[in-house]
Amino acid sequence: MKDEYDLSKMKSHKNPYASKLKKSVTMRLSEDVIDYFKEMAEEKGIPYQSLINLYLRDCVAQHREVDISWQSKS
Repeated sequence: MKDEYDLSKMKSHKNPYASKLKKSVTMRLSEDVIDYFKEMAEEKGIPYQSLINLYLRDCVAQHREVDISWQSKS
């Protein structure tokens, strides 16, 4: 094994599986939700879409369920 390798002449190849790793979707989100994730993403130094994906992935891993109970008006 060499101590150093010259990678400058190496050709790059696109990952053939990259398109299968994530699926592009269109979602309508409230501005305050987007702002919240953008601010948090800026603090963490990652794109906000990646942060949203990480959050949703955590919800899946933890089997979290949404409580959609509407408050009744008295």
